[in-house]
Order: sequence, then structure tokens, then C-alpha cells
Amino acid sequence: MSPKILPVILLFISNAFMTVAWYGHLKFGDRPLYLVILVSWMIALAEYCFAVPANRIGHTLYSAAELKTMQEVITLVVFAVFSVVYLGEKLTLNHLLGFGFICLGAFFVFKGPLH
Repeated sequence: MSPKILPVILLFISNAFMTVAWYGHLKFGDRPLYLVILVSWMIALAEYCFAVPANRIGHTLYSAAELKTMQEVITLVVFAVFSVVYLGEKLTLNHLLGFGFICLGAFFVFKGPLH
């Protein structure tokens, strides 16, 4: 697999785990907090197993700032799908505009030095 694509795929998988770890417990408000923290922590461990290789492999082609920017945009995409599909929440125009501005920022990170 292309070293340009592999970090992106690994970051998507990583973010899927992290989104579940951070927000999946919201449907289980009746569970004790210590339990959801423990389960979330175990899920987050799986996230690290994908995030660390994504960054290690990705840093051979991308700067740390580019990797972080990629991760943030991927996080927004994964979170948007998760919040609609799993949590049943709606994305509003202000959410989409805010996410769009973040993506615009990502464009400038990858654009390279401005002169």
C-alpha cells in the first residue's frame, strides 16, 4: 500500500476507536462512571495501536503539522458520521460551516509556505 495512503487509513481506524471511547458511553448514562472510564480507556488503547503507526509511517512523507491537520479533519468526519448514525443527533448548518472553516484551515496547512 502507498505510504501516502496508509497513514490516512490508519488515522481513520484510530479515530473510529477514539470517537467510540470518548462518546459511545453517552448512550449508557445509567452505567457507573468508573465503569465507562475503564471501558473507554480499553477502547482508547486500541486507538493508540493505530495512531502511533499512522504517525510513524506518515512522518516519512508528511510534517508533524500536516499529520495533526489530517487527524483533525478525519476526526471531524468520523465524529459527524458517529453523531448522526449512533447518537441520532442532527448536524446543523452552523456545524457544517464550522467544520468547513476547519477544513479551510487544513487547506492552508497543506498549501505550503505563502509568499
